[in-house]
Amino acid sequence: MSDIASRNHVQVIGTGDRTILFAHGFGCDQSMWKFISPSFVKDYRLILFDYVGSGHSDLTAYAPDKYNSLHGYVQDVLDIIAFYELEKVIFIGHSISSMIGMLASIARPEAFDRLIMIGPSPCYLNEADGYCGGFEKSDIMELLDMMEMNFAGWASFMAPLAMNNPEQPMLTKDLERSFISTDPVIARQFAEVTFFSDHRADLEKCSLPVLILQCSDDSIVPIVVGEYLHQHLSNSTFRLMEAKGHYPHISHPEETIRFIQEYLKDAD
Repeated sequence: MSDIASRNHVQVIGTGDRTILFAHGFGCDQSMWKFISPSFVKDYRLILFDYVGSGHSDLTAYAPDKYNSLHGYVQDVLDIIAFYELEKVIFIGHSISSMIGMLASIARPEAFDRLIMIGPSPCYLNEADGYCGGFEKSDIMELLDMMEMNFAGWASFMAPLAMNNPEQPMLTKDLERSFISTDPVIARQFAEVTFFSDHRADLEKCSLPVLILQCSDDSIVPIVVGEYLHQHLSNSTFRLMEAKGHYPHISHPEETIRFIQEYLKDAD
C-alpha cells in the first residue's frame, strides 16, 4: 500500500496549535472546502484529504471488500490521524462524513476534541419503528439503478436536487462535475454504503461535544433527522441554518463559517 499521504492525497496548510481535519461527503473531494478553509488557515493547522476512490486519491488502493461499509472509510481517517500523529482534532465532516468521523472518535476518543457535523444523518431510510430518514428503500434502489444505467444522467438529476440553489447555477454545475469525475463503479458502491447505513445505535457511544449544522430545506436530510441527532447525542449543540440545500459550505459559506467560528469561540 502506498503511504497514507499519497493514498488519500493529504494536504496540510496553516500553522496553528490546533488541528482541523476536513472530511468531504459522497461524490465530492477536498476541493469542496475551498470557500471555508481560508477563514481558518491563520489560526489552525488544516488537514484536507480525499477518501480512497474520490478526487486525487490513489484509485489502486480501492478494495471493494474494505469499503463495503463505513468502517473502511473510518480506517482511512484513523490512518491519517496516526500517520500525522494528531491529537485533539476538531473534525469537520459533511454529510456521511459526519458519521464516519463519529465512528472514528468512538474508536479513538483521545484523538478528537470535538465534532462538527454539516448535514449529518445516522440513517437515510424511513424505518418501521417510526424513524423518518427521508427516503424509502425503493427511492434508493431507483437512484442506484440510475447510477448504473446512466451515470451522467444521475449526476445531472442529483446535483440541482442536492444543491437547491437555482440563484447560483454555477454551483450546481460544479457539483455535477464533481459527481461525474468519480469512478461510476466506486461511486455506486459508496452511494449504496451511504444510503443503507444505519448508525443510530452508535450515537449513545459518542461523548464528545458535537455541533450539528442543519439546513432549513435539505432534500437529502430532513430537519427531523437533525433534531433526532440532537436528542440522541448527549453533548450536542443544534443550529438550524437559513441556508437551503445539502451543501451550505459551498452555497452559504459565510453562514457556515459564522456558526463554526461561534461554536469554537464558545468552546474556548
